[in-house]
Amino acid sequence: MRGKIMLMLMLLAVLAGCGGGPKADVPMFMMGSNGIPAEVGDKLQAALQTKVGTAPTVSIVTTPIFSMEKLIVEIAAGENGIIVVPTEQFKQIGQQGGYVSLDNVAKQEDFPDGVLELPVDTKDGAAKKEKHLYGIPLEQSKWFTELKLNGKDLVAFVPANAKNQDKVMQVMKIIAQK
Repeated sequence: MRGKIMLMLMLLAVLAGCGGGPKADVPMFMMGSNGIPAEVGDKLQAALQTKVGTAPTVSIVTTPIFSMEKLIVEIAAGENGIIVVPTEQFKQIGQQGGYVSLDNVAKQEDFPDGVLELPVDTKDGAAKKEKHLYGIPLEQSKWFTELKLNGKDLVAFVPANAKNQDKVMQVMKIIAQK
């Protein structure tokens, strides 16, 4: 009996250590049309954190396959500050609204493929659409080109439910560098 208790205590101690570290200030989720390997995510995370400096902290989670269901969950409940998806999904999901404007991060003319006319919330509840920069296409991002990675067909955006938006915007400014 005593051995079982010790085993359970050891198991609890090990489990308590799993994932228990401090959360990143800016969590990111990346999903490509053909998935994104974890090694690529690790490489991108290290490079981005180097560019950002010691604060805010950044973490990147990737998925090796494309799943629309997983993407919807990550947008709705994933607590991500930044999400990277294929251009088609960026445009398609954006029609539902829920993206944060990046007009203060970069110029619309620098990233025309990231400009969308989307529904916005109004105080009186009226239906209204506005044209803003909502996504940063990664094909020309220094972040990708310096690592010799192909960012073609990938767009980074900020979901409306992102926490720490001031820190998220700091990271987006770096992602938007050409």
